[in-house]
Amino acid sequence: MLDLEAILLSLKLALWTLIFLLPFGVWVGHALSKSNPYKSWIEALLALPLVLPPTVLGYYLLEGFGGRSFLGIPLVFSFTGILIASLIVNLPFVIQPIQRAFEAIHPEIREAAQVSGLSSWQTFRLIELPLAWRGITSGAVLTFAHTLGEFGVVLMVGGAIPGETKTVSISIYDKVQSFDATGAGMLSLLLLSISLIAIVLSYGLLGTRKKWAY
Repeated sequence: MLDLEAILLSLKLALWTLIFLLPFGVWVGHALSKSNPYKSWIEALLALPLVLPPTVLGYYLLEGFGGRSFLGIPLVFSFTGILIASLIVNLPFVIQPIQRAFEAIHPEIREAAQVSGLSSWQTFRLIELPLAWRGITSGAVLTFAHTLGEFGVVLMVGGAIPGETKTVSISIYDKVQSFDATGAGMLSLLLLSISLIAIVLSYGLLGTRKKWAY
């Protein structure tokens, strides 16, 4: 049987992660598409969640969220805690596709906009954003799908509190532990389907990247 409560919680987590992270990803991705003496260091820092084991990242988050935390409220074993953890874990998934999309815009297009008298904000809003929309869409899709399937960090920071921190991936783990193969299989198939669709969509959008600047 599908764990509807866990599914709804995962969708809620993925939606809020996307709402908070997508505007930030557009801002950072646009900034990193330009020359910067610290660009390599910033990119490496933002890419850490891709290479760090979830247990390592979860441990540091658990230490940082302990007690009253930096927000002055307890974050461990709470939805707010797993949301903040999700924002950190998903940074590379949203920023990298968006950055590559902005980098694919030919410099002559920006120069033409400046010659036409457009301000930096007008160039960004009227020219760069429309040209980078495929990368932005790809980043959004990858972030949403990855949030739905995140397990290690969410488990360490939030535990498995029904209705509060027990997401679909944790529900699958619990069902396997309780030998509920049918329930685990149905939830796994759901996440597999969503992940496959997200990857196909993302690859399809990124595959046409070379056409974005023309």
